Amino acid sequence: MITVFGSINLDLVVALPRLPAPGETVVGPDHQTFPGGKGANQALAAARAGAKVRMIGAVGRDAHAAAALANLERAGVDLSGVRHLDGSTGIAMIGVDAKGENLIMCASGVNARVVADWLDGRLARGDLLVLQRELSPGPIADAIGRARLCGARVLLNAAPSGDAELARLVPDVDVVIANSVEAAELAAALGAGESPVPETHCAALSGEDRLAVVTLGARGLIAQKGKIRWRVAAPDVDVVDTTGAGDAFVGALAAALDRGAEIGRALLEGTAAGALACTANGAQSSSPEAAAIAKLADTLACETFAA
Repeated sequence: MITVFGSINLDLVVALPRLPAPGETVVGPDHQTFPGGKGANQALAAARAGAKVRMIGAVGRDAHAAAALANLERAGVDLSGVRHLDGSTGIAMIGVDAKGENLIMCASGVNARVVADWLDGRLARGDLLVLQRELSPGPIADAIGRARLCGARVLLNAAPSGDAELARLVPDVDVVIANSVEAAELAAALGAGESPVPETHCAALSGEDRLAVVTLGARGLIAQKGKIRWRVAAPDVDVVDTTGAGDAFVGALAAALDRGAEIGRALLEGTAAGALACTANGAQSSSPEAAAIAKLADTLACETFAA
């Protein structure tokens, strides 16, 4: 069972000819509305990848709440742990340029009031707790503590910020996932020094019992646990929108680990899901189904070597 403790948003997406510079206005022809939030995105991605998923979070008592939860409900995610609070549902405002690159601004809304004691009675030994950085560090740390008390495993996605507050939590988790920028920030905060080499960051985040995964965009990923390192190259796809790639990766990787897949296979499925998510618009609407993930993963290779 996967329990996702995290943010739930509604995304407002504008297609732009290019992303704006500071102080600049760039006009797009229209906008689209999509359910989002890194927590909700990852919950949906894990469910579409075949996992049984529970979501813990909050939406406001406003017009955006139903739309923010619609995809999760359709995918069969357990929403009994989602609370409806007075206030506004979280909002993300996303600009996407012609190359599929994005610029994101978030208003937390009631996500800022999510607390870890909502997890009480909802975690069991062997469950996988999935966390992201769109909640405050305090609830994230408390959630990790609760997972440890009941014997649940913890996956921490460092997005959207690999800051020093988050770095102190890394030793307490089983899996940490970060992009190259986040990994460098976390590694520096853990005392690894300044280095441009992703392998150095990955080694700093890993441990004998902790898997570290550093995603490298179009260059794929590297991962390490103990003295074993993995590398997966990203497949070539026609990129439309990269907004949902990271969350699709996390959700599919979590689903694979939850069902007991070997690390190499889990990395392949995460890579496949992230690549497929780049071929469609929207953070959730782009999240692929299990069959498509498996089909693409079967064509990819995972290198394994000594660290």
